[in-house]
Amino acid sequence: MFLAVIFAGAFFYFATYRSGRMRPAGWFGHPGKVEITEAAGGDTLDSEEQNNITVYRKNTGSVVNITSRAVTFDFFYGLVPQEGQGSGFIIDKEGHILTNYHVIAEARTVEVTLHNRKKYRATVVGTDRSHDLAVIQIKAPDLFPMVLGDSRNLQVGQKVYAIGNPFGLSGTMTRGIVSSIRSVQEPDGMTIDEAIQTDAAINPGNSGGPLLNWHGEVIGINTMIASSVGQSAGIGFAIPINTAKAVLNDLVTLGRVRRPALGVRTIPISSELAEQMGLAANYGLLIVQVVPGGAADRAGLRGGAERAYLGNSPIMTGGDLIVAIDGEKIETQQDLAQVMNSHRAGDTVRVTVYRGKTKTDVSVTLGEAREQV
Repeated sequence: MFLAVIFAGAFFYFATYRSGRMRPAGWFGHPGKVEITEAAGGDTLDSEEQNNITVYRKNTGSVVNITSRAVTFDFFYGLVPQEGQGSGFIIDKEGHILTNYHVIAEARTVEVTLHNRKKYRATVVGTDRSHDLAVIQIKAPDLFPMVLGDSRNLQVGQKVYAIGNPFGLSGTMTRGIVSSIRSVQEPDGMTIDEAIQTDAAINPGNSGGPLLNWHGEVIGINTMIASSVGQSAGIGFAIPINTAKAVLNDLVTLGRVRRPALGVRTIPISSELAEQMGLAANYGLLIVQVVPGGAADRAGLRGGAERAYLGNSPIMTGGDLIVAIDGEKIETQQDLAQVMNSHRAGDTVRVTVYRGKTKTDVSVTLGEAREQV
């Protein structure tokens, strides 16, 4: 019995007191070295990752942060300063920057912050409210303009990138695809024809920034989101860059856009109406009147000369039937409006018409719009 007590005491001593203090059961001591599993160094990037990096490095220095300051009137507090933020991108070495109209609307001062964090006072050069576009300018050295691509023939599923300053977080890039091409209405009621819908994350502060294709070329100007919570829900929209390119010269040189006009009044033709009227094609826009002295009148296009009724509405028939412009099929007045949006006053277009049963092409130099297209 005595030996058993001695053996038990010796075991207790070596198990608990040998280190100089008692250790609770299950205690893990301090090892001399921690062994961790590390990834092998020098892993190569795949081609998609490399392209993402290339696009970002090529363009991030050309994207700017725009701060606009305005003053509003409050019934209780009087004049109250307001500040808004958005994005834009440099389009030439003279410091012209393309952005959204709503980013700088009613601003008293506009400030631009470059990628290098330098700030410059900006001047508003031109605005186009109906297309939600604006051009501002800064005086700064060593600017790198972005490459403007082509927004025609975009395909759903194409990869795209958005670069901007969401929530003031400058130099942020997100990635997605072209989700759809559709006409959408902005909050102020203006319509964007052939807007580029994307699931690339677009948030407050991205407005005015570029939407890029796989090659890093600008194909759109990010402008709005569809969301019930005021932030990205996977549905963003961009203005096609071709819409902007069509008006850039006017914005920079005139400060406004000379809206193009064909100078005609038309009605859309359906199959049934074409059959009733004996027309040579079962689609198109029938010219009921040419504006005297307008573009169509000067080019020799003809309006109607015979009075008829469409329902209870009197119309003039016998005019030219427009079926295409520059080879693009024209079926509705919206088609005609979209063609006009891709041109400016002074451009020459090829209008394909049926005059009776004869199909012919007529060159028309577009005039400046008033109320007609």
